[in-house]
Amino acid sequence: MFLRKKSIDPISSTNRLSILIGAIFGALFFSRLVAFFENPVAHIHEDWLFNLNNKTIMSGLFGGLLGVELAKKIISEKQSSGDLFTLPIILGIMIGRLGCFLSGIKEFTYGKETSFFMGMDLGDGLTRHPIALYEIVFLLALFVLIKRLQIKSTLFTSGDFFKLFMVSYFSFRFCVEFLKPNRFYVLELSSIQILCLICLVYYYKFIFQRIINVRKKLYVL
Repeated sequence: MFLRKKSIDPISSTNRLSILIGAIFGALFFSRLVAFFENPVAHIHEDWLFNLNNKTIMSGLFGGLLGVELAKKIISEKQSSGDLFTLPIILGIMIGRLGCFLSGIKEFTYGKETSFFMGMDLGDGLTRHPIALYEIVFLLALFVLIKRLQIKSTLFTSGDFFKLFMVSYFSFRFCVEFLKPNRFYVLELSSIQILCLICLVYYYKFIFQRIINVRKKLYVL
């Protein structure tokens, strides 16, 4: 709401509310579904309340994206809607990851045992990768980058900043998941990593276009 007051939003308040509703229900469903597949054996032996509370931000984001696209199709909204949410989402994830870090091994955001100099005892007496802290640092850098691009860059069109966030964050998570004690499924990939690949395929046109633009700039230089 704060950012919307400072900008000209091409989407009406009614349609913006419909988009939010689509995002909420998409995130609600997918965040639980993918979280279940992270460790289905453990979830089967738990009650329904545990399974309802267990969730992951990755599938929440992608599910929210699908919910938004469905809502926009229903209300015939053609304008891109993600840019307004980009910085608030990044800030929200950073706050959430701080909570994950303070929860130690009670939240499945901790890493494998390591001798790396940034390894920490997260509550079980073992030196582990503090994945939540890695993520906070990455998101802070991404927040600053997108904020500067919004002010200075003329190469991005409406909706591109949200796409940049999704591609960057899902790429980061794909890599960092190798540092977690995951259950791996197809091709030695976890459920989160498979979702990351699906998201990158979803945005393949944006990725290729950015690569082409970078090559053109390098050629000019």
